[in-house]
Amino acid sequence: MTPVSLPLASFLGDIGLHHFLAVGAVLFCAGLVTVLARRSAVGILIGLELILNAANLNLVAFDRFGPAPLRGTVFAIFVLAVAAAEAAVALAIILNVFDSRDEIDVDEITSLKG
Repeated sequence: MTPVSLPLASFLGDIGLHHFLAVGAVLFCAGLVTVLARRSAVGILIGLELILNAANLNLVAFDRFGPAPLRGTVFAIFVLAVAAAEAAVALAIILNVFDSRDEIDVDEITSLKG
């Protein structure tokens, strides 16, 4: 018996804008809790990435279900580029701090001086 392949449009037919917004809200809340609860700098960066991904999901959802002139995909790609640059700079700072202090606990780090 061969599997039935459904086109993507028929699969997404029942999924509306509010479904995407609900998933985006859950991602945003998970990222916010992660940022506020973690003491590790890496955990905080993961939370920030969750928040940015929630914003990207909302932008793409508004692009799909919104009016034609709105292009959320372009903004989502821009946000991904900014997030990649932010992660690279933050990881460089974290590695520099870890190299000089042998810890990355954000409560113990008060300045960037070695």
